[in-house]
Amino acid sequence: MEKLELHIPQSLFSPAAYEHFEGEYPLEILKAGPDLYSFAQPLTYSVDVSNTGDALLLTGTVEGEATTSCARCLEPFSFPVTGEIEGYFLIHEDDEAPEDMEEEEFEVLPANNTIDLATYLQAALLLEVPLVPLCKDECAGICPTCGVNLNEESCSCEPQNEHPVAANNPFAVLKDLPLSD
Repeated sequence: MEKLELHIPQSLFSPAAYEHFEGEYPLEILKAGPDLYSFAQPLTYSVDVSNTGDALLLTGTVEGEATTSCARCLEPFSFPVTGEIEGYFLIHEDDEAPEDMEEEEFEVLPANNTIDLATYLQAALLLEVPLVPLCKDECAGICPTCGVNLNEESCSCEPQNEHPVAANNPFAVLKDLPLSD
């Protein structure tokens, strides 16, 4: 993971101070569970840092065009992704966080006054990528027998029982149970 350091200027240590930062971040691959998302172009980000008195609040967005493989048909597809960036940094280690915040919801600003923005950009994207990436909602997938992409052509394979009931399954007797509303 390539670092993207955001140095906090001295002017931001005054209460109610505010500054805006924009830029690009080259992220080639983002791993989300078993899926890999690639970005041909650098991500663009726009963040605001504001001094709330005892802390710095980091908010903004990150945008890019992600490419991954469809979970059903395995074909690559691209889609736009936009993530919301948020971070809360106590200025001094001995300062207390607001009572409504858990310990993992904030950090102490490092002594060098530098924030690794890459971590926040990637976290924002991870919250936005789909749990199961699909090229389209109605993707037919691939034939489990011959492997043909059913979105592009049909095959002559025998249709398989979608829910085979094993003979030794104790719940098999329930499959024919008449259910009424």
